[in-house]
Amino acid sequence: MEKAKISVIQLFAMMFIFEMGTALVISYGITARKDAWIASLLSMGGGIILFFIYYSLFRQYPKLPLTGYIREIFGKYLGWMIGFIYIIYFLYIAARNLRELGDLLVSSTLKETPLMAIIIPLVLAICYVIYMGAEVLARTSEVFIVILFLFGIVGNFLALVSGNVEFHNLLPILEHGWKPILTTAFPEIIAFPFAEVIVFTMLLPLLNKPKYAKRVWLSSLLSSGIILSWTVSLNIAVLGVQVTERATFPTLSTVSKINLMDFIQRLDAIIVFTLLITVFFKASIYLYAAAIGIADLFKLDSHHRIVLPIGTVVIYLSLNTASNFSEHLEEGKQLSYYLHVPMLMVIPLLLLIISFIKKTFKKKTISISGHTD
Repeated sequence: MEKAKISVIQLFAMMFIFEMGTALVISYGITARKDAWIASLLSMGGGIILFFIYYSLFRQYPKLPLTGYIREIFGKYLGWMIGFIYIIYFLYIAARNLRELGDLLVSSTLKETPLMAIIIPLVLAICYVIYMGAEVLARTSEVFIVILFLFGIVGNFLALVSGNVEFHNLLPILEHGWKPILTTAFPEIIAFPFAEVIVFTMLLPLLNKPKYAKRVWLSSLLSSGIILSWTVSLNIAVLGVQVTERATFPTLSTVSKINLMDFIQRLDAIIVFTLLITVFFKASIYLYAAAIGIADLFKLDSHHRIVLPIGTVVIYLSLNTASNFSEHLEEGKQLSYYLHVPMLMVIPLLLLIISFIKKTFKKKTISISGHTD
């Protein structure tokens, strides 16, 4: 691990920005229709349950990253292979986030710009920050979380006073019962973004006050969950459920409808900059986790030499995983069951169960040998 230290406030800033990610802008939880906000809150509850699994593992192995204690629990060879799969997973999800940002920019502001011309400079900037180390990334997040809050306050205030908000669009509550809410919450939006915080198990050993990890983690989960629930409610209140379902980026559509006295309008830039900030940090955290994971698995002295190669892999994946944005979204729905559930839920639960069994067995062995002596 890098000999860097992250403060409690920096960890909160990184986690909060990470969980906002692209969820703030895309059609988040809209398969639950008018009750998308309930699905969001319900999935936040599921995210808190998963948090206790991740946190319990961290408490048992506070000095090791995820790739380290997987080998401790599953054994040297199986643990190494599963750790390597997690690294590929981190790179792939980083590529998906970058693709979503690129598609938003191409569809909204840079319509004549090739996708490659957006993604390559962004990945190079991310590689530079990762090369500089975790402390630089953490300090930068402290600055940008303030900017995000300002964007959020301005955007929400203008949307509310613009006269476009019709809260009756959210009624009736539970129109189609609990089934669509539950099927949307699990596994689709528990995995994205609440369970994705598993990536922080790679960074928690750097925290300068580990005793505050639980408080910070829970507060970031709760605050981001409430904000995401409010955002999807606002989108439905402004656009209506049918338009929100069809819109590729509903939050962008909501903000673009703001028009105060024919003077304050065309505020799309707020959403574009918001997504640029959140995706930059989310992809940076994923790439950093992958870099230190590779350094851990391959026993490298430093993660610096592999930053550019993994950046190249992410560029390739983001450009080639889907031919268009609709295909990209459809692929994302399939991933919920076949990739997110095993990686974010099943394997961590197995890790916790096996580590608990090993710990219990070890205590019994020690007590038996003590009695024998």
